[in-house]
Amino acid sequence: MQALIDRIFSIQTESDFNLCALEVYRFQKEHVPVYKTFLELINRPEPTHYSEIPHLPIAFFKTHQIIAEGRSVQQIFKSSGTTGMVRSTHYVADVSIYERSFVPTYGQFLGKLEEQIIFALLPNYVSQGESSLVYMVDKLIEKTGDSLSGYYLDSPGTLLAAISEGRKTGKKLVLFGVSYALLDLAEMQPDLHDVTVIETGGMKGKRKEMTKDEMHRELVTGFGCEYIASEYGMCELLSQAYSDRNGVFELPSWMKISLREVNDPFGLVGPDKTGGVNVMDLANIYSCAFIETQDLGRIEQGKLRLMGRFDHSDIRGCNLLVAE
Repeated sequence: MQALIDRIFSIQTESDFNLCALEVYRFQKEHVPVYKTFLELINRPEPTHYSEIPHLPIAFFKTHQIIAEGRSVQQIFKSSGTTGMVRSTHYVADVSIYERSFVPTYGQFLGKLEEQIIFALLPNYVSQGESSLVYMVDKLIEKTGDSLSGYYLDSPGTLLAAISEGRKTGKKLVLFGVSYALLDLAEMQPDLHDVTVIETGGMKGKRKEMTKDEMHRELVTGFGCEYIASEYGMCELLSQAYSDRNGVFELPSWMKISLREVNDPFGLVGPDKTGGVNVMDLANIYSCAFIETQDLGRIEQGKLRLMGRFDHSDIRGCNLLVAE
């Protein structure tokens, strides 16, 4: 398995991805009981290409323990959400794989950690606990090696003072924030023109829902910055995608997106059409790498643009959106 994991994080070509995806599929078909049963029930033809691999509905992470046989649970991640909601649970067999995924991905899209200061405004995630986002941000903060990097939960004045101090270092300033907390901060009209702001989540019942475009417009106006970046991740995945000023998400080489017909989970839609987002995350080697989400999106020049969510689906913590 270690050899396969090494190959996954060394993927460079479409052929590399295809070979690794089919190998992960065969492993999970035999050794992940929930996925194995799911495949038996849907009785689809055996895939010969990664595009033919069936995706497990994400709701199973709320009701079943999805982990390979013979693997013990090393870490538990739970989704964020509103009070009383059943939270998805990801039983992680090897948390080092998560770190091997998120550290280089962040570096690829946002630059060297040792040249940054990271400020985190994630009150809901911290208070609920067992958050994969908090685990990731903890490690990223640690790797910056800067004493100003850290969590600023309930004191916007302290946060703004730290940002002011950070400017003196000449380092890149990054602010991770949950949507409602960023909107609260934006009402103070702080000057964040030189800060890379990354929004990571929804309103958590704290504010009225709005489209991502509306939210970004308010934040740009409030902070005086050029654009708002976004992180697309969830507790069920060990990888993330990032967007910048264009609002489209780029993925690491071991992750792919396909779009399914809204009324047919086995039918795929073509480019520039909206469909349900299927995620392949090969870092999920010991759980399920093939997940059918409840997000809506479209593929634009090979990149993902999120459009909203299926009606009646649960509000998600890391990617709450309202369809325009």
